Amino acid sequence: MIKVSVFYPNQPGTRFDFDYYTATHLPLVRDKLGAACKGIAADRGMAGGAPDAPAPYVAIAHLFFESVDAFNAAFGPVSGDILGDIPNYTDLSPVLQISEVLINASRSETEELRAHS
Repeated sequence: MIKVSVFYPNQPGTRFDFDYYTATHLPLVRDKLGAACKGIAADRGMAGGAPDAPAPYVAIAHLFFESVDAFNAAFGPVSGDILGDIPNYTDLSPVLQISEVLINASRSETEELRAHS
């Protein structure tokens, strides 16, 4: 399993419309990517690690796929539609990272994994 994370840097004076992002853009992404997209999540940055520090990212989206090839096959044909929608909710340039998912479990699932190891 891989995770495609899309980071939106928190920069002063930029625009980010969370209502549009969550109600319109992310459903568009999910629909365009189809069954290849196994899951989707979105985060709103709240704070940095130090007291009163701003979040380094205003938002982060996470999309899950079986493999990098599955992501590329799904994203390639619809990339123009997805990327073309970005100006509707932000003037930021997103940063993309693809990661291998090593653990994806709730707290109870993690505790169960430890009990059986």
